[in-house]
Amino acid sequence: MLFSDMIFIMSEVVKKLHAISSGHERSLGVGEYLFHRCDPVLSLFLVLGGTVQLLRYQDDGNALILQRTKPGDIIAEASLFSGTYHCDAVVDAPAIVWVVSKMNVLRIFREDPDFAEAWAVHLAREMQSARLKCEMLSLKTVALRLDAWLTWNEGIFPVKGQWKVVASEIGVSPESLYREFARRRKETG
Repeated sequence: MLFSDMIFIMSEVVKKLHAISSGHERSLGVGEYLFHRCDPVLSLFLVLGGTVQLLRYQDDGNALILQRTKPGDIIAEASLFSGTYHCDAVVDAPAIVWVVSKMNVLRIFREDPDFAEAWAVHLAREMQSARLKCEMLSLKTVALRLDAWLTWNEGIFPVKGQWKVVASEIGVSPESLYREFARRRKETG
């Protein structure tokens, strides 16, 4: 699906960002970094296609996925009000992003109160999602975390190739998640 075909289902914030004429497209391949932790925040990014993950690496070397984008998502929108990024953005599936200058976005805030309000609504929804993820990560067992993830994702089980990604999202090892799937399959016979 072309981005132009999707725009009708997107928020006012996303429509406005994509309409900024000084923006430009950037294509990235799997494994490429859009930005690194501690890089200065100079741009805001809108995903037009593919998948980009925001990763924070733990002391043990494991990565925690803070955000997994899809077309229409804004990447690291909270960084707009920060001097540097607090995580890495790594391409998970070949991606195209719309790059907009941070200064242009901040200018829109000053000039367009409807945009500022739409941005606040967008951030409120993102905060609800982040709180749900925190609640999920506070659960003690793999089974409870998987149940919460399934509730969050409307009961749709991930396809087999995405199990490792789900394990990362719920903060468990892939092996633990595989054992939980096996246990559930055994119970349902």
